[in-house]
Amino acid sequence: MGLPPDVPDEIDIPAAAEGAAPRERPMGFLDHLEELRWTLVKSAIAFAFFAVLIGIFLREFNDALLWPLHHVQSQMAPQTFVIDLGTTSVMEGFTVVIQMCIIGGLVMAAPFILFFIGQFVSPALNQKELKLVFPGALTAFLLFLAGAAFSFFLLVPSTIRVSLELNELLGFTQRWTPGSYYSLLMWLTVGVGAAFEFPLLIVLLVYLGMVSVAKLRSWWRHALVVIFIISAIVTPTPDPVTQTMLAVPLYALYWLAILVASRVEKRKA
Repeated sequence: MGLPPDVPDEIDIPAAAEGAAPRERPMGFLDHLEELRWTLVKSAIAFAFFAVLIGIFLREFNDALLWPLHHVQSQMAPQTFVIDLGTTSVMEGFTVVIQMCIIGGLVMAAPFILFFIGQFVSPALNQKELKLVFPGALTAFLLFLAGAAFSFFLLVPSTIRVSLELNELLGFTQRWTPGSYYSLLMWLTVGVGAAFEFPLLIVLLVYLGMVSVAKLRSWWRHALVVIFIISAIVTPTPDPVTQTMLAVPLYALYWLAILVASRVEKRKA
């Protein structure tokens, strides 16, 4: 029995389904692989561009990374704290250059990589979820930048100052290598930048209903202990001053995340 003339032969069920993304188009497995390949290619191009850019302006980039060391030296007695970074192996200079290009290239290309990943996953999201992708990615990047800047301008100089004063107290001669300095700089900058991401994780857990704001408020003592443990892991020096310098903004971010999560919870209710 044939259908009436006013009824179409094919009914587009996905397009008519409630909540379906109107811009979603049917794609096969190979099409998804092709999209993924181009996402990886574009991300690799962005990373390579910034890595090469750092290599071209290597001297200027190196001078910028040496600012914490020069800043501390300028504030102390120059006849006492004179440090000239010196290599102890043939390949150490090459290792430092590769480290600067890779880490710096990844950090500078991160916004573009996040954008390409968002383009890849956007066809599978509805309009409500799409509205969260860009603010979430932007917030994650800004939190990382805030943590990296806080570490570069405050934590790293504080760590260097404590190390210099301790070596002077014990009568040790300062013989620092570029590898040790840049390892400290990268560890603190990237580590603190990653630690500043946890407020976004808290808001996401509340949004998914995995934890409530009331629970987070009742866990403030546990959060304080955990934050000090994280600060002790991230900061390489055991002095309480540097650890407290990191723990205070992290604890403030914890309560800021609770404030934002409470608004999210009310809107969901």
